[in-house]
Amino acid sequence: MQLTVKKIMDIINGFAPFDLAENWDNSGLQAGNPDWAIQKIMVSLDVSKEVMEAARDWGADLVLSHHPLQMTPAKSIDFGKMPGSAIGLSAREQISIISAHTNLDKAIDGLNDYFAKIMGVDCDESLFSDSKTEDSDESKGKLQGIGRIGDLKSVLSLQDLALQVKERLGLEHLRVIGNLDLQVDRVALCTGSGGSLIDCFLGSSADVYITGDVKYHEARQVETHHKGLIDVGHFASEVIVVDLLESRLAQAFSSVGYDIKIQGFKKEKDPFKIV
Repeated sequence: MQLTVKKIMDIINGFAPFDLAENWDNSGLQAGNPDWAIQKIMVSLDVSKEVMEAARDWGADLVLSHHPLQMTPAKSIDFGKMPGSAIGLSAREQISIISAHTNLDKAIDGLNDYFAKIMGVDCDESLFSDSKTEDSDESKGKLQGIGRIGDLKSVLSLQDLALQVKERLGLEHLRVIGNLDLQVDRVALCTGSGGSLIDCFLGSSADVYITGDVKYHEARQVETHHKGLIDVGHFASEVIVVDLLESRLAQAFSSVGYDIKIQGFKKEKDPFKIV
C-alpha cells in the first residue's frame, strides 16, 4: 500500500486534529502535492534552508515541521531567500512540507503533555481551553487545550525546581522570576511563547509557570502575585517536538503496516546566544 502526502495528513489528523489549530495559525500542507508518494520523512522544529537541504541530501519525500514555513500568505516568492528557497527546493525535488503547530500543542498527548512528562508534572487540566477544545468526554476535555496544569511528585523550592528543569532540558542557562525559596507543588506549563497566558496562570492554582519568551511587564505581574516563573526559552521548550513526532509517526505506521523511514533533524540550535 502506497503512502501519500494526503494519507500522512490523515494520520497526523488522527493524533493532532488540524481543526484544533488557532485561527491565526497555518498548520497543514505548506508546499507540495497531496498525491506525491512518501517513503522517507524528515522531522524538524523549523523549516529552514539547512533542514530542506538535509532532506534533499537524505532523499526525503517529506519534511514534517512544528513551526509553519510561513504564517501569512506571501505577496511574492523570491527563490533566492526563505521561504521562497524552501518552496523552490520543494518543487524541484518533490519534497512536500507539512506543519503541525498549534493543533499539536493543544492535542491530547501532544506537545504540552510531552513537555509536562519531561518536567515530571502529572497534569489534570489545561491552562486555557476555547470552543475548539471543548470535548463531550469531560475526562479528555480537561487535557485538550493550550498549556497544562498539574502536580509535582513532591514539593520543591523554586530554585530546586529550576535546577531540575535545567538538567532535564540540558540547558546551561534559564531565567527565573520570584522568590527562590517559594515552595512549589503545582505547576503550569506552556510550550513556546506563553506570555499571553500569564493572566490564566495568575488566576490558576499553580505556584509556578514554566514557559518561554516572557516579557518584562509579565515578569513583574508574577512578582506582584507572589508566584514563580521559569523561562526556558522558546526553542528549548519546543525542540523536543522532533522526538515526539518521530515516536508518534513510528507508532502510527507500525499499527497500519507502513514501512517508512523517519529521521529527526538534530542540528537545529537556539538562535539566541549568551555571551
